[in-house]
Amino acid sequence: MPDFPTPRDSAVSAPVAHRKALNLIGGLSAFGLATCVHAAPAFDSDSTWMLGDWNGTRTELAEKGYDFNVDYTGEMGSNLHGGYDHDRTARYSDQFGLGTHLDLQKILGWDAAEFQLTITERNGNNISNDRINDPRVGGFTSAQEVWGRGQTWRLTQMWYQQKFFDQKLDIKVGRFGEGEDFNSFPCDFQNLAFCGSQVGNWVGGIWYNWPVSQWAMRVKYHLTPELYAQVGAYEQNPSNLDRGNGFKLSGSGTQGAILPIELVWTPKLNGLPGEYRAGYYYSNAKATDAYKDSNGQPAALSGEAYRSASSKHGVWLGVQQQITSRASDNSRGLSVFANGTMHDKKTNAIDNYVQAGVVYKGLFNARAKDDIGFALARVHVHVNPAYRKNAEATNQARAVYDYDDPSFLPPQDTEYSAELYYGVHVTNWLTVRPNLQYIRHPGGVDKVDDALIGGIKVISSF
Repeated sequence: MPDFPTPRDSAVSAPVAHRKALNLIGGLSAFGLATCVHAAPAFDSDSTWMLGDWNGTRTELAEKGYDFNVDYTGEMGSNLHGGYDHDRTARYSDQFGLGTHLDLQKILGWDAAEFQLTITERNGNNISNDRINDPRVGGFTSAQEVWGRGQTWRLTQMWYQQKFFDQKLDIKVGRFGEGEDFNSFPCDFQNLAFCGSQVGNWVGGIWYNWPVSQWAMRVKYHLTPELYAQVGAYEQNPSNLDRGNGFKLSGSGTQGAILPIELVWTPKLNGLPGEYRAGYYYSNAKATDAYKDSNGQPAALSGEAYRSASSKHGVWLGVQQQITSRASDNSRGLSVFANGTMHDKKTNAIDNYVQAGVVYKGLFNARAKDDIGFALARVHVHVNPAYRKNAEATNQARAVYDYDDPSFLPPQDTEYSAELYYGVHVTNWLTVRPNLQYIRHPGGVDKVDDALIGGIKVISSF
């Protein structure tokens, strides 16, 4: 005969069964809710991606260590007033980025290891090239930072990163740019003077920012949880800049190496995050003098080749600090920043540069994810005096002294830039930032009218 529960057994087992049923129903409900949240449809404003979560597939892959992204940045610039050419027009430039990040600990069981692969493609034109700056000498900043380094496809990242000793030691090897780790800075502004690694903007012949990559190695060590030091070695190969070499992997054309070192402090002051950077770079490749020949005479007058130097170097400082929060929400509040660089006067056109600005996130309660930013830059404080003298000597050698003469080489001095933007957080996958830029003495040429530029920056993730 089968055993049946006694009345006492039934009295005990019924609540247990009831609780188990409730737990099962609750678990299934939570799972369904999580699936509903993660499996966001295309164009859902709360989704991270424009095309949605592919019925939960993207989240499932990410949890397994496979993260894929397709990003887009588009920038429009229009010369509203002034500049070199007063003919009003607009220019548009953009960039697509296709990447994958692999958590090798989840995928292969390799402790604290990861891999990144990114390919980028740039298109379009820049309003600074033919409307804002004098094309005979060009400019120093760009009203559309996403333009540049060849409008082409590039292998921008291909690196392996491994951490050791309880993640205090961090080593990265592969192909990437200096500004990814050293002198790094966000790129919310549209003017290049306020976007990304500023060292790369002023010594771009040796320091290659995104989207250019080169063979490199970076070693970082955390002295404390808030303080780390890092050193790097990067291939200095100008051929990597060529439009047709976006996927070049060979070392042909290498001239030397650029060696940066940096100390980074990331404290929380009154609970608010900050980042303080101080660094130095040294290039062991030969550099060309900005003014003199091997006999110490102005090369533009003597007709002799410019003398060379055995190296090139410079320093930088960077500060970012949030100083207020809104309603105890640290994602909202006012942040300040400042950056400065100094470079080798003998070999570099720009000897130093400073900028500073503020960003406020969540200024309005109804727009808690919007941000507003304002920044000023004294771009390259002043052009290296030797570089200016070289332009004057070139004009003397040509016997040309009239600015309006097509063969005249305008001497360059200080350029000032300012930008004000408001970032509209349209959805979690789309931000639109209208902006106004003002440039005094574009390209450092005081004969060029001060310029007012209207811009729109669009950032989206597919």
